[in-house]
Amino acid sequence: QVQLLESGGGSVQAGGSLRVSCAASGAIHRRYSMAWFRQAPGKEREGVATIGTYGETTYADFVKGRFTISQDNAKNTLYLEMNSLKPEDSAMYFCAYKPRTGADLLAYDYYYWGQGTPVTVSS
Repeated sequence: QVQLLESGGGSVQAGGSLRVSCAASGAIHRRYSMAWFRQAPGKEREGVATIGTYGETTYADFVKGRFTISQDNAKNTLYLEMNSLKPEDSAMYFCAYKPRTGADLLAYDYYYWGQGTPVTVSS
């Protein structure tokens, strides 16, 4: 079992920055992938960014150049640094984990999920 706890969400004006974190605990595997997904009200969950055991990353086109995913292996913590935020970035942001490599952004491929942290960007 792996437990995920997100934090750091909040409200920011358009053009601003925010960093969300995800603390992982439990049976962390030697090879894994972690990702950020988001879901806005009335919309489907969509993948934002993923990172693998060795730091390989994949980003959704709509965040490339604005968001950066990173991890602190010593702290078992995942981060998402979000810059140049837009109102359309407003959503609940979820952390996800799967016990194997593979930098995809397919929600069904991830085994464990956090409860989410809200991000609101005002214009």
